[in-house]
Amino acid sequence: MSEFGNEPSLKESTPVGAGGENPAPPPPADRPKPVNRAKVLGMAVAAIVVVVGLYFVNRRWIAPVALRQAQAKGNSNHPLAPAFTLTDIFGNKLNLSDYKGKVVMLDFWATWCGPCRIEIPGFVELQDRYRDQGFTIIGISLDDSPEPVMEFYKQFKMNYPVALGDDSLGALYGGIFGMPTTFVIGRDGRIYSKHVGASSVNVFEEEVKVLLAAKPSDELADFTPVGRGEEIETSTPEQLQAESNPDVPGVDIRHLSAEQLAQFKKELELQPCTCGCNLNLLKCRHDDRGCAVSRKAAQEMLKKKYPGSQHI
Repeated sequence: MSEFGNEPSLKESTPVGAGGENPAPPPPADRPKPVNRAKVLGMAVAAIVVVVGLYFVNRRWIAPVALRQAQAKGNSNHPLAPAFTLTDIFGNKLNLSDYKGKVVMLDFWATWCGPCRIEIPGFVELQDRYRDQGFTIIGISLDDSPEPVMEFYKQFKMNYPVALGDDSLGALYGGIFGMPTTFVIGRDGRIYSKHVGASSVNVFEEEVKVLLAAKPSDELADFTPVGRGEEIETSTPEQLQAESNPDVPGVDIRHLSAEQLAQFKKELELQPCTCGCNLNLLKCRHDDRGCAVSRKAAQEMLKKKYPGSQHI
């Protein structure tokens, strides 16, 4: 007996097996099964084979198909540059499609534009430096006649093609609301940056070098404009024709029903334009068709209110 009274001894409190001997071993069903290392290794190898197989399937079939589909639809960030054909100031045909595979700087300018006069000497140097690598500048003068352009061309020793443009060409590129306005186009024919106002030639050079390093078939999805890049908007001739309607000028309303159009116009009348005109959006579209602020606001309202009716 323990000195603490009737406390059971350790032997009395510990379960024992039959006959009071050592505890019985657990039944065979409760014993952990030995690990089949060969089976585990086989499963790991099979998993690796599946992963590698999926990688090559994606790389060879799925990814190329997805890329072709994306290129066919176009990229909202890098839209295809609208095609055009002009006659340059020397009487030669100037077709943008002839420059596919090259990096093109498309510069909208005028002889009376002070910032344009500042930029052009740097453009002349840029043309000399990268011409042999597949680069060219195309100047689109918005002067009223070719005479001052020819004089300017000779005075500044311009070494790239220049043609006279007009509002219809500018409209294809989203409208030219300030000069200079310069678009940088990659070898794949897509617009990668838009610069409004004079920029340092170093800004354009950095972008040009990146685009020159790409293949004509490659779209640079991760391209980042140098400096302050502007939003890029382009239109097709069909869209421009649709946007020339008398109801909401500058907005493609072809796919609105008569009831939707009436409601859309009421909603435009309720929204003030923020361009400083003190008019509502609809009134501004009628009174100032060149206003980029009301045009963009009306287009965004159309997309938001009537997404199913938006022309694709």
